[in-house]
Amino acid sequence: MQINGAVAIVTGAAGGIGAAIAQRLLDHGACVLLTDRDGDRLANTVRELAEKYPGAVSGRSADAALEADLRELIDTATAEFGPVDMFFANAGVGGGSGLDAIEAEWIQALEVNVLAHVRAARQLIPEWLERGSGYFFSTASAAGLLTQLGSATYTVTKHGAVAFAEWLAVTYGDRGIRVSCLCPMGVNTNLLTGSDSDDADRRTAMRAVTEAGTVLEPEDVADRVIEAVKSEQFLVLPHEEVREMLRYKTSNHDRWIEGMQRYRRSLQ
Repeated sequence: MQINGAVAIVTGAAGGIGAAIAQRLLDHGACVLLTDRDGDRLANTVRELAEKYPGAVSGRSADAALEADLRELIDTATAEFGPVDMFFANAGVGGGSGLDAIEAEWIQALEVNVLAHVRAARQLIPEWLERGSGYFFSTASAAGLLTQLGSATYTVTKHGAVAFAEWLAVTYGDRGIRVSCLCPMGVNTNLLTGSDSDDADRRTAMRAVTEAGTVLEPEDVADRVIEAVKSEQFLVLPHEEVREMLRYKTSNHDRWIEGMQRYRRSLQ
């Protein structure tokens, strides 16, 4: 995939991984529309990037889970830069904890972490099939391959994000549509470190991530994203130990569950 000259949309781009991906795309010659629900933070990020990359960056506050907002984002990017070549479905929410998670938390997690990807693909894939090319990049999580101690909503919806990315790749990957799925563990973003909680499940969830491996900076993850796009690699694992964890899980599921139970008890 040629990044230079491509037109990209990055959701959840006010900060963290999304902002870092946008900057790396701009570094490599793409034109980028950043979007986020946090309009003030987004405006600051866009302003900083526009100073470095004049004429190549734009921003629009929107809800990436809403069909109408997605359509407006695609139309805006097309009007400002040209047809959209790449879509980075990066927006995500942490959601609730265990069985105490309320219905609204489940709905929000499903909407943002899964259905936002479905709705974006629904609008982009037909256009890309006509052109014979396009790139859909999904930000999921290592929790989508393994599990997330302490958070049922995050675990289930990130599994859903991985599954949908796999389905896209299987269904359209030989028809000019490239698909990648990013599954990091700990990354120094607001999603991981942005709030303290007295909830035991949420504290366990955060400790499970921060103690399982190195907490990477968003820029480190963005570098891996660019490498994956250039090589058209499906599964992107900034934490290489996740690959071994996944092998261990699939080789003996019962043994893996027992190990995770022991790990959960040690954290609590």
